[in-house]
Amino acid sequence: MLEQEHIELSKHRIEKSNEMLKDAENLLRSESYRSANNRAYYCIYHAIRAVIALDGIEFKRHSGNIQYFQKEYVKTGKFNSEDSDTIMSASEIRNASDYDDFYIVSKETTEELVKSAEVFYQHVKAYLDSKLT
Repeated sequence: MLEQEHIELSKHRIEKSNEMLKDAENLLRSESYRSANNRAYYCIYHAIRAVIALDGIEFKRHSGNIQYFQKEYVKTGKFNSEDSDTIMSASEIRNASDYDDFYIVSKETTEELVKSAEVFYQHVKAYLDSKLT
């Protein structure tokens, strides 16, 4: 049985993920591609954290949360390999957008990332709904 505090934390994190997705969509529309990439990544990251909150797990570094999710949820078949690809792509694009001074951000790449973040969010939301109802 899930602990109530883990459930509440998971719900909070999936709401935060949805907020990041909306921000990414708005930033994409306003042609702020670097910022849209950042928000799309954080949509995915907070969705991951929403899932692992149910396990009572928390890592200080992004890589720890992502590795745990990959091991416990992707490799076990709870989430598919496309979701794993989305996570890795989002991480690479976000890092380049945020830290590489000369990274050229394209509208097409950003559109693709925001759409992938939406799909990932929907997969996580469906998973959480099945666990929390």
